[in-house]
Amino acid sequence: MQVRILADSACDLPKSFYEENHVTLFPLKVEINGKEFEDVKSIDPNTVYEAIRNGVVPKTSQVSPLLFEEVFTEMAEKDEDGIYIAFSSQLSGTYSTAVMILDQVKEKYPNFKLTIVDTKCASLGSGLVVKEAASLAMKGVGKETILEDLVFRSQHMEHLFTVEDLDYLAKGGRVSKASAFLGGLLNIKPILNVEAGKLVPIEKIRGKKKVMRRIIEIMKERGANMKDQVIGISQADCEETTLEMKALIEEEFHPKEVFISSIGSAVGSHTGAGTIAIFFLNQMPS
Repeated sequence: MQVRILADSACDLPKSFYEENHVTLFPLKVEINGKEFEDVKSIDPNTVYEAIRNGVVPKTSQVSPLLFEEVFTEMAEKDEDGIYIAFSSQLSGTYSTAVMILDQVKEKYPNFKLTIVDTKCASLGSGLVVKEAASLAMKGVGKETILEDLVFRSQHMEHLFTVEDLDYLAKGGRVSKASAFLGGLLNIKPILNVEAGKLVPIEKIRGKKKVMRRIIEIMKERGANMKDQVIGISQADCEETTLEMKALIEEEFHPKEVFISSIGSAVGSHTGAGTIAIFFLNQMPS
């Protein structure tokens, strides 16, 4: 029996991906003006950015525990084997809730074989892990081999991203409000990455073009076998910049593929429009 792959919407893969690759989607929730939506399923990221431009601060919440319980119970009853590839536990309570619900379901179905993996990745960082795992599952690869591959990719996934407006990160406590204010005045753009599942600013650079060039330099420093990789770009309402970045990456590294997706409504609620993120491996699986 094929291993069932499950993922949450914070991996920022397009809606069509889940349907085409038989991946079960757990949507995070986004609330705007008191109305709750399911990420990917019932809200478009542009709705979030429009709300932010109008002064609304969207709220996000984790995947419904009831949904976890329904899906896990259904799988247990059918004796299905699966892997849930979760968004970083350092950025959302979703992973912890899933583990708690799994323990509850196992009380009734002790032989249920679902494995939950905390990727410690965010956005398309976890998305690329999900993408490869789904591909292996569709080919009929065994669970242990899929787990070995996805754990390796999770541990070696680099995240480099920059935001258009530091205010959104200030609201989330990621940078100081004073820093955000000065950044706006001086056109300073941060470069951030994810370390041990947490968001960490690594540099601040003045001007968008310089930021893009610096990201390429960091990719050269950190990347491995880039020509053999699928490099990911996720973007929030900045297609022109994304295409510029894609061209720079292709010119410098000639990768196997540059996979582009939109930052979803849940993640985009915290980053705002104008965010661009690059994902690649610092070591390739053997």
